Amino acid sequence: MANLKHLALLKQGAVSWLEWRKNNLEIEPDLSEANLIKVNLRGANLSGVNLSRADLYQAKLISANLSNANLSLANLQAAEMIEAELIAANLIGTNLIDAKLINADLSSANLMGANLMGANLKGADLIEANMRGADFINANLMSANLSNSFLNYAKFYEAELIGAYFYKADLFKANLSNAHLGEAYLFGANLSQAELKKADLRWTNLSKANFTGANLVGANLRGANLSKANFTGANLTDANLDTVNLHKANLEGAIMPDGTIHK
Repeated sequence: MANLKHLALLKQGAVSWLEWRKNNLEIEPDLSEANLIKVNLRGANLSGVNLSRADLYQAKLISANLSNANLSLANLQAAEMIEAELIAANLIGTNLIDAKLINADLSSANLMGANLMGANLKGADLIEANMRGADFINANLMSANLSNSFLNYAKFYEAELIGAYFYKADLFKANLSNAHLGEAYLFGANLSQAELKKADLRWTNLSKANFTGANLVGANLRGANLSKANFTGANLTDANLDTVNLHKANLEGAIMPDGTIHK
């Protein structure tokens, strides 16, 4: 439960809260399970604050500092978190449906099992974030940076990933069916056993990516760079491989677009 004194201070406004925090650096505020629906905390310093299970539905957290905060199982549905700092924040199981996280910094954050359906993460920084099992269905991650992130079992069905960076990201068994990845950068990414049925991968950089056992049925790979990529046992039935670069790619045992198995 939230500390009632801390809650009262917060509700006085971001300016009063900021002043109190400056003068009480040794205190770790407890706002767990607090009712903060539609609260305006624009620019507030909430770093290290315990907000676990708090209700922040439609809260305004634009440019707020939530680095190292505990937001596990919190409700941030439709919250405005544009340019917010969430570095190393705990967002395990958090509800972020339709949240606005444009240009937010979520580097090294833990989003394991979080629900980000329909969220806007355009230009967000998710470098080295843990997003295992997270739900990004219909989310917008255009130009977002997910380099070196952990995305095992994550769901990206019909997500907008145009121009996103997935450098050496781990997408083992991730679901990217019908996702739009045009011109995305997936150099060295692990997509083994990933679901990429009908994914749009036109002009993507997939050099040295691992597609072992991946399902690419009907995927559009037109113009993609697949040099040194590993497609061992992958299913490329009906995939579009027009003008792709397959220099030194490994296609051993892969099912090719015409249904034949590559030897």
